[in-house]
Amino acid sequence: MKKLLCGSACALLLAACGKSAEAPKAAPAPAAPPPPAPVSGIDTQYFDDGVRAQDDFYKHVNGKWLATIDIPVDRGGYGSFDILNDTSLEQLRGVIEGLQKSADPADPDQQKVADLYTSFMDEAALEGAGLKSLEAEFTRIDAINDRKELPALIAHLAQIGVDTPFSPSVHLDAKDPSRYVVDLGQGGLGMPDRDYYLQDDARLKEMKQKYGQHIATMLGLAGDKAAADDAKAILALETDLARAQWTKVENRDPVKTYNKVELPRLNALAPRYDWKTYLADAGIEGKVDYVVVSQPSYITSLDGVLQKAPLPVWKAYFRWHLLSDFAPYLSKSYVDEHFAFYGTVLRGIPQNRPRWKRGVSLVESSIGEGLGKLYVARYFPPESKARADQLVKNLLAAYKADIDTLDWMGPETKAKAREKLARFTPKIGYPAKWRDYSSLQIIKDDLVGNVIRAQIFEYNRNINKLGKPVDRGEWDMTPQTVNAYYNPEMNEIVFPAAILQPPFFNARADDAVNYGGIGAVIGHEISHGFDDQGSQYDGDGKLLGVPGWFTQEDLQRFKTKTHALVEQYAAYAPVPGYNINGELTLGENIADNSGLAIAYKAYRLSLGGTPAPVIDGLTGDQRFFIGWAQAWRGKVRDQTAILRIKSDPHSPSQFRGTVPEMNLAAFYDAYGVKQGDKMYLPPEKRITVW
Repeated sequence: MKKLLCGSACALLLAACGKSAEAPKAAPAPAAPPPPAPVSGIDTQYFDDGVRAQDDFYKHVNGKWLATIDIPVDRGGYGSFDILNDTSLEQLRGVIEGLQKSADPADPDQQKVADLYTSFMDEAALEGAGLKSLEAEFTRIDAINDRKELPALIAHLAQIGVDTPFSPSVHLDAKDPSRYVVDLGQGGLGMPDRDYYLQDDARLKEMKQKYGQHIATMLGLAGDKAAADDAKAILALETDLARAQWTKVENRDPVKTYNKVELPRLNALAPRYDWKTYLADAGIEGKVDYVVVSQPSYITSLDGVLQKAPLPVWKAYFRWHLLSDFAPYLSKSYVDEHFAFYGTVLRGIPQNRPRWKRGVSLVESSIGEGLGKLYVARYFPPESKARADQLVKNLLAAYKADIDTLDWMGPETKAKAREKLARFTPKIGYPAKWRDYSSLQIIKDDLVGNVIRAQIFEYNRNINKLGKPVDRGEWDMTPQTVNAYYNPEMNEIVFPAAILQPPFFNARADDAVNYGGIGAVIGHEISHGFDDQGSQYDGDGKLLGVPGWFTQEDLQRFKTKTHALVEQYAAYAPVPGYNINGELTLGENIADNSGLAIAYKAYRLSLGGTPAPVIDGLTGDQRFFIGWAQAWRGKVRDQTAILRIKSDPHSPSQFRGTVPEMNLAAFYDAYGVKQGDKMYLPPEKRITVW
């Protein structure tokens, strides 16, 4: 501003010194500069022209990237989400390291962020501390002399973030979304899924064997002289728990997992478990009259397992889970051994992430919104939020228009669908109100203590919701999270700031790529309100069950389509012998296909009848589909792929970036796909839900 003021002053001075007989004529106003040419937003550098778009669109768009980019040594997979996450981590690191030098005393969260990160980065202090920071917890476990003391221990360990055979979570009551409820769900396994313990599969059996060796090694590091025997007993105990647990597919059923149990009736499920002590120590007693038990048969089986396994085995089991869950915050030998199994054996990752990345992730999980408000102020401009808001409105409008065209919905169901859509709540970028961390104590030289206090803070924050009005402004993700979600109990779609970046969203780019990227992601999340799970909830978030707000006839037509989608995806095997679980991934596959279809319709509506510009020789429709395919660019190691197949409800990236196009007629028109091309499906084989 000073330079501009100086220039104005000089101009005035020169005018005063000139001849004054005649005032000079005003200079003509300069012509307005032409608007900048639209940017395509397409990474043409990665196109593989040796692969026809009509034969393998995903490789056509991403082939050079797939051929030249190696998965980083500290990752199980690498793709668009990971690249954005790396960018976010670098940005957050800059924010945190700036706070280490100078935190604003008016914002106490800033010092807490800096001190937590400092405590994690001080490796020398951790080497000297050994297991001292966990001594009190080990002593608590060792002091148990009777099974009757296990409920209090389970309640305590869940509060400090240790995995236990079951644990509480707080969320909206699916049958009464005007109040919060406690949900008791299965847990307590050290491997990702029950299949790792139970399936007769060579790779999984090898991982189970190595898991037992890992337990023995960790216990040995902690001074357990009977580490080998304890490891065998722990593995047998976890196998018993796995045998009783429900599958991932069973747990997708919102009705089957909603089992309202009044507190006195918990004794009928597990009569030998001291529920009164557990509920009191878990902070639940006096706050609710009932809980929801997700897997009742598991709780009943657990009651038997608690009696079957000897008390010393249970104590070894809890010592193991305490040690394992806190290993990343201990000295190098524990960190390395923990990573050797969970990183290398399970995921095939050669090296651990740099320590600074792990430190940023700890801050993110502990004081996420305290860090998030600084991230938003620096990296999320208002114009990005405004354009994303408009995209969401356009996608909702496209869904509303599309309801009338659906061949599987009758008039009654369509009316209910419109009603639910009208009640959607979009959240873009960041929460309107930031989380209060004033009660969280962070000490600069006490890493394990900080982790424990952060876990207790979060546990209590959730338990203290019970009996209070629902906070509909709360977010389940931080603004710096590269992701998005739909919450059926809130009937809300949420898009954090960090995903609103290329390749998903480019504020400088032509609309086509943005509709194919973030537009389809928005459409994906909206569609969750109408998939096989979301359709069982009404516009207020209330669980209605089957058929939900569908008529019985419309539900059957819907199931015919979704059954075909299950079979379509189940035919693909990302790793030989490991096919996609079409039932587990059904909801996400519905969302991918529906999101892309609706985003295309929204894009066409946004053109207002005018032709889309041709940029870099590509039509608007072509750029739209490229936007989708490049958003799912990615590679993955076999072990990580297997883990995801067993536990992740999303299909692998290459199929997310390929199959939805094959089901959409507009793709065939955009690229002239015809019979004989490898991307071709006959019309009767194309599955369209929306």
